[in-house]
Amino acid sequence: MKAHPVVGDSLIAIVLFALDVLVYALFVAFPVPDIATPPWYVGLPLIVILLGVVPLRRKYPLVMAYWVLVWTIPYVAAGFGDVAFSVAVVSCIALYTVVVYSGRRQAAFYTALTLVVSLTHQILQYPDDWVVNTVTVVLALALCWVLGEFVGARRAYQAEVEARLHLLENERHQATRIAVAEERERIARELHDVVAHAVSVIVVHADGASYAVRKDPDLAERAIGTISDTGRSALHELRRLLAILRDDDRDDENRVGGEGARTPQPTAADLVELADRVETAGLTVRLDLDETIDELPAGVSLGVYRIVQEALTNSLKHAGVGTRAHVRVRWDRGAGRDTDHAGSVHIDVEDDGAGRANPVLAGGPGAGAAREGPAERAPSAPGGNGLIGMRERTNVHDGTLTAGPAPGGGWQVRAVLTVRLGG
Repeated sequence: MKAHPVVGDSLIAIVLFALDVLVYALFVAFPVPDIATPPWYVGLPLIVILLGVVPLRRKYPLVMAYWVLVWTIPYVAAGFGDVAFSVAVVSCIALYTVVVYSGRRQAAFYTALTLVVSLTHQILQYPDDWVVNTVTVVLALALCWVLGEFVGARRAYQAEVEARLHLLENERHQATRIAVAEERERIARELHDVVAHAVSVIVVHADGASYAVRKDPDLAERAIGTISDTGRSALHELRRLLAILRDDDRDDENRVGGEGARTPQPTAADLVELADRVETAGLTVRLDLDETIDELPAGVSLGVYRIVQEALTNSLKHAGVGTRAHVRVRWDRGAGRDTDHAGSVHIDVEDDGAGRANPVLAGGPGAGAAREGPAERAPSAPGGNGLIGMRERTNVHDGTLTAGPAPGGGWQVRAVLTVRLGG
């Protein structure tokens, strides 16, 4: 019935019509002295007209209610109210419907009109019993009103619950989309940091090995060895990232060994090893590290490593042969030593921009492409993914990032990351 309310309301109308016909037939078969039975060709059409609008009561509650009120007058005037009870039942149904579907204001106005019509009918047709009959009508209408209020409150509550569920579903869907987007950005940063650095080192050594393969075979062999080690390291990092993507089980602390096992992420303590790898590619690196960086939270420590890695990779790609880079990492704990806020980490990476740009990495037209000035250097790989990745990492830790030409020549990258204990 809830799925097809018109069918249920039609059944109500049919049942009322059948009962009215049955009562009318009984009065015809067994006449009552004081009750006049109207002709069937007058009474039955009135019953059909009165009940015909019941199936539409939910869709047009006010139309149905006033239709019943108007046709009640000829129905009663014809004397059919004494031999049939559908008019009383339909009037109660009409009031109930108005309360549930149209509201209290419309229901109050309709109730007042119904009482006026009923009171007039009782006074004219039953002058001796109109008070009792009117009280009965009032009680019946009051019962219908209370029932309508109860059902209306339930409908409003269900509608509110459904609206909240729909809102929660939308919020969950939106949160899922945001989480997916953030995860994709995080993976993109990791892939860019791993691949860009490794490919830069590999291309530099491959370019050098191609020139030294005949003149200095030993140098070419060392370059090829560096390419092999760098490639293996990059492949290991890529396998680690793929393992994260393929494994839905986040709790993998008990997993030991195997290519799918996740290894620890690099930290600020690995900057020394990073500097050694970059120096083998031809970029001289001087490190000035705070002695306490080993105590940094894992997330901040990874961010420090990746920002320095990207900055050195850009120096290697764009600054040219003979460039010297200076890396400074300082943890300023400030006044937040005993609080959740533990100061900030300051990262400075500068190069002097000496020498000539590598034609393969810098995208120059050939081996003789010269670097004319620091302002011409691209801050990151084509498309700006490196700079975007560094900014995203600083934003994660409520930090700031600046990158551009240094006052004395060369290029500089400066980042500040907020350190929070436990994060």
